[in-house]
Amino acid sequence: MQLTGIHHLTAITADAQGNNRFYTDTLGLRRVKKTVNQDDTSAYHLFFADGAGSPGSDITFFDWPTARERRGTHSISRTGLRVNEDSLDYWAGRLGDLGVSTGKIVTLDGRASLDVEDPEGQRLRLIGADSPAGHPWERSPVPAEHQIHGLGPITISVPDLAPTEAVLTQVMNMRKVRDYASPDGEGQVHVFAMGDGGAAAELHVAVQPGLPVARQGAGAVHHVAFRVPDKAALTEWASKVQGARVPNSGEVERYYFRSLYFREPGGNLFELATDGPGFAVDESEATMGEGLSLPPFLEPKRAAIEAGLKPLD
Repeated sequence: MQLTGIHHLTAITADAQGNNRFYTDTLGLRRVKKTVNQDDTSAYHLFFADGAGSPGSDITFFDWPTARERRGTHSISRTGLRVNEDSLDYWAGRLGDLGVSTGKIVTLDGRASLDVEDPEGQRLRLIGADSPAGHPWERSPVPAEHQIHGLGPITISVPDLAPTEAVLTQVMNMRKVRDYASPDGEGQVHVFAMGDGGAAAELHVAVQPGLPVARQGAGAVHHVAFRVPDKAALTEWASKVQGARVPNSGEVERYYFRSLYFREPGGNLFELATDGPGFAVDESEATMGEGLSLPPFLEPKRAAIEAGLKPLD
């Protein structure tokens, strides 16, 4: 049993309109699904991805009216976005022209990297990692050769490696492949790989016992999801997680994929999610993300849900 990579990452915004503008107009991603949080239908759940909405390419947001996060450990602290290695100069120029502050292009863990934050402080890192390539979005403001391919690696912060490593290796079947020095000078970062490995299939664990405990809010990450191929595989994983006596949600039907949730010992929320059926299950691939999509069990409440949502575009 092997997880095959990062599936998606879900973060928090308190400004759905501004969030939508930044991820589509600035980063050039496609909004592939406009829906609501299935557990809190007053909140948008927005999905931004490559042109096809491929598994492993989507960064998603819950729109919650909340204060900014307090940064610290026990958190998912940095989201990698993969681009062609020779695209980082383009991105540094584009973001600078748009008034978005960035770090410098540096080599980190053997890869060219450019750190950037969205308007709410969401910490992103553009990573030069050509493979696997994404599906370009023809209506993106970013030229196809420079578009974001997908997610990875993802960095989490914990105060103690050992309990987290035990779950990653013994329960989730990841393998520890290397270490490197944290770019902020606080401790070591330990790299765990899934499946075939590479940037799209790595979780980086920063050990930072000196930091305060993070508090979630706008700019924070809510959870990270890892890829499993199908429902049968997810059922096997559910059995394995349960057998390891890790408290978990049991299998949850999210309509666009099926999921299993649990927390690792460092307090970070993990999800295992199936690759299918995908975002075109209820919309044409050509127009997905344009209208409000609701899973069948919420469809009878559409009028009330739409009345409670603020305009987005």
